[in-house]
Amino acid sequence: MPQLTNSPIDLHARLIILAVAIGFMALEYAFARFTAHERHDLRESAASLGVALGRSLLRGAEALIMAGPYALAYEHRLLDFDPTSALALVALFIGVEFFYYWDHRASHRVRWLWATHSVHHSPTRMNYTAAVRLGWTAGLSGNFLFFLPLAFIGFHPIAIALMLTGNLLYQFFIHTELCPRLGVLEYVLNTPAHHRVHHASNESCLDRNYGGVLILFDRLFGTFAEAPKQEALRYGLVGGTPSFNPLKIALGEWAAMFRDAASAADWRTLLAPPGASEETPRPGEAKAIPA
Repeated sequence: MPQLTNSPIDLHARLIILAVAIGFMALEYAFARFTAHERHDLRESAASLGVALGRSLLRGAEALIMAGPYALAYEHRLLDFDPTSALALVALFIGVEFFYYWDHRASHRVRWLWATHSVHHSPTRMNYTAAVRLGWTAGLSGNFLFFLPLAFIGFHPIAIALMLTGNLLYQFFIHTELCPRLGVLEYVLNTPAHHRVHHASNESCLDRNYGGVLILFDRLFGTFAEAPKQEALRYGLVGGTPSFNPLKIALGEWAAMFRDAASAADWRTLLAPPGASEETPRPGEAKAIPA
C-alpha cells in the first residue's frame, strides 16, 4: 500500500497529527487527575510512546513490503472509480470497514497475526497512550493482504491508505474511559464504551467488538457484546507479565510463538488460535490478571 512517507507534505501532516495526539493525551491525563479518576501508569504510558516511536521508524520498510502487491492488484483492476465521486468514497469507506473487521477478527484468532496485534492489547490501562501502542510487524504478519481486494476492484492504493488512516485516526479517540455512552450513536458507531469491551480481559468480553468506525458488522456477524453489568472491566494480557520494555513488548510474542512451535515440533502452531498453548498470552481468560 503506497504511503506518502518521505514527502514534505506527509512529514508536515504527521507532525500535526503527533502534536494533536500528544495534546489529547495531556488533556486526558490532566482531567483524570483533576477528577480523581486516575487511568494512567506513567511507566506504561512511556513504554507505549516508545513502542509508537519504534513503529514510526519502521514505517518505511513496511511501505516497501506493501507497495508491490498493491501496485500489481491495481494494475489488473476490474473497474475504474472517480476518486472525487461521493458514491465511490462511501463505497470505499464501507469496503475498508468490512475488510478491517475481518483483519481484526483474524488477528485475534490466528497466532501469526496475533504476534503483532497482541502489542496493542498489552496495556493494563485504557487511555489515549494505549491507542498508539501498535505492533511493529504488521507488514511481516501480512495484515495488508486483507485490503488487497479493494485495489483489485479498482480503488487506488493511495485512496485505500488514506481511508484506512482516517479509520485508525477515529479509533484513537475511542481509547478512553472518560467518555460516557453516546445514546443512539451506540447502535451504529464503534464508541469508547464498545471499544472498552474489546480491550477488556473479562471472559464475556473476549473476541468481541472488532469494528473500526462502525459496530454494524459486529452486530451482523454475532461478535457484538455490551460491558458486563456485575463486574468491572479489566485490561491487559492475561497469561503474560506486563513489561515496560518497548522491545520486549513489540517482539515478545514472536519469540514465544516460535519457541512454542519448536517445542511442539509442529509449525501449525503458528496458525493456531492464541491460547491454544498454555504459555500463550491472550487478550484475557477466566483467570486473574498478573499484578
